[in-house]
Amino acid sequence: MFVDIINTRVDYVDSGGKNPVLLLLHGWGCDSRTYHALTDELSLTFRVIVPDLPGFGNSPEPPEPWGVGEYAGLIRAFCEKLNLQSITLFGHSLGCRIIIKLLADGFTPATGKVVLTGAAGIKTPKSLPRRIKTAVFKVGKLFLKPFPKFLEKLQSKSGSADYRAASPMMRRCLVKIVNEDLTPLLPLVNREVLLIWGENDDSTPLSDGRLMELKMPNAGLAVIKNAGHYAFFDQPEQFGRVLSSYFSYGGS
Repeated sequence: MFVDIINTRVDYVDSGGKNPVLLLLHGWGCDSRTYHALTDELSLTFRVIVPDLPGFGNSPEPPEPWGVGEYAGLIRAFCEKLNLQSITLFGHSLGCRIIIKLLADGFTPATGKVVLTGAAGIKTPKSLPRRIKTAVFKVGKLFLKPFPKFLEKLQSKSGSADYRAASPMMRRCLVKIVNEDLTPLLPLVNREVLLIWGENDDSTPLSDGRLMELKMPNAGLAVIKNAGHYAFFDQPEQFGRVLSSYFSYGGS
């Protein structure tokens, strides 16, 4: 399925059914297919809707470099287009950035519970070696700007794995996204939030989860043993038990 909104097309999966809506927002480099096993399980309780964010899966890249705000605006328009109300929110990594932005801005359709797993959004200071590497990269970009082929080669060998794998447009999006620190927004997220973290997460460290639990007024943290950034893959049974307990307590 797809809808046309904000000058782009958004492909999405809708499990159907008449249950309360759960909107799942995926992480960077993922799409709706990544969460197939998880959505099958969640579909027993919810009507699960998973959009491919622009630039991922079957949704084309955004028309210009988008940051968290633009992706959040896209999700607002998506929910309005599909007339989604009383939404439970579930985010992973990048999807959590978008949810934090939405909730801090008073996203009224989200009246259900909120689950954030491996949540990104906290910007940590770079180490000295990392700062040096970044400075060298910026100088190299400046000198190689007149030589696009050499510049592309430099970019392909620099940055994170996500950056190297991305297209030129999505690299610009990634830089914009990761440079926005959402820490100041956390106290504005006054909804009940369940944070689920893999204890061995090396993409968004557990310390980020502890900080989010501290900064959000009504958040609780569940740590999944022997799991990383994709805790729902690494320990599906343990992850499922945490979700089931959360959703069954006090209703969805």
